[in-house]
Amino acid sequence: MTDVIDEGSRVEAQFTEMAVARQLAAAAKTKSGHPLSAENCTECGDEIPQKRREHVPGCQYCTGCQALNEKGRL
Repeated sequence: MTDVIDEGSRVEAQFTEMAVARQLAAAAKTKSGHPLSAENCTECGDEIPQKRREHVPGCQYCTGCQALNEKGRL
């Protein structure tokens, strides 16, 4: 059975990984000058569809999380 400390460490590592991914994505630029879109949502981890990544350069959220972000719920 996983104890509370191990679970906390796992969750912390996951959040750290997501934060690093956000920073790297923000720093990366394509030749067009637009930031690179994330392949997976930086909030929930779901895959961001290719069409969204193409039409919204630099997107970091799936449509569901983006809607929540725009409503101030993230």
